[in-house]
Amino acid sequence: MAKHLSFRQIRTFVEVMRTGSLSEAARVMGRTQPSISATISGLEEEVGFQLFERERKRLTPRPEAHYFLEEAQLILDRLTNSIKTLQEIGNLTKGNLRIVCNPAAANYFIPQTLSDFLGDKPELTVSLMIRSSPVVADLIASQHYDIGFGESPASRETINSHHFAFPCVCAVSAASSLAHRKAIGPKDLQETPMALLYNEHSITIRTKRAFEDAGATLHRRFECQTFRPALHMTAQGLCAVICDSFSAYSFRQEHPNRTGIAFIPFEPTIYLNMSLMTPASRPLSMLGEALFEEASSQLEKYLAFRGP
Repeated sequence: MAKHLSFRQIRTFVEVMRTGSLSEAARVMGRTQPSISATISGLEEEVGFQLFERERKRLTPRPEAHYFLEEAQLILDRLTNSIKTLQEIGNLTKGNLRIVCNPAAANYFIPQTLSDFLGDKPELTVSLMIRSSPVVADLIASQHYDIGFGESPASRETINSHHFAFPCVCAVSAASSLAHRKAIGPKDLQETPMALLYNEHSITIRTKRAFEDAGATLHRRFECQTFRPALHMTAQGLCAVICDSFSAYSFRQEHPNRTGIAFIPFEPTIYLNMSLMTPASRPLSMLGEALFEEASSQLEKYLAFRGP
């Protein structure tokens, strides 16, 4: 039973069968005829029986050689395809990415980042799941996904996190007298109906504290799960909202012709911490590393957004 067949032996055998002679196989492979002959002899020794009849320096294939040719060709074809696939993976043109993000990132950031990254890579496939930020962290910690993005979790040994602190802006109707202010504070908003996220969200907690510290009254009209509907209502003049620059920039890019809303820096500064996350227990693929760098670069634009 052959245990140590080499790629060179198999390729030499196929070339001898294809060309019909040792000398022609040697010419095609750029080797000497004695080298080809020795390789075929070594192959026969390895399989334990003759594949060729030798007559006057000519090789005549035995029936076993014709049977083995089919198997050998399949091996070479598979290896050739494997090498091609590895080259495509190395060139970041083939592979699969598993991404999970929170709803805010699914509105614009992740789809746009993937569009930019995958535009010239038609063989890449992507699995994208949308979950709440705590679930995003759990799925990354359990290695179910390659890259996650959401609000920053507490420090965990199972997660590598790249943190981003997005400053908040105040979104107001473009028709509001506040729309041309350089900055907006709690006292400027005392008579303004506000949209806030649910009570447990960090921005809601910090917004309430900012109003309390300023001695200002907070008029809460809407409670929302995400900032997206709040921003649409703001554009219609129904309310104002204090939101992070990530959500504000996403809304502006998603609706570039929406003129009914203005974004003004909010003081005192409130930050929303968000993170790109990867599993700590295994390294990213080259493809994952490239997408991670692309996403990090894109997020710098979100960090810098202050309006209008």
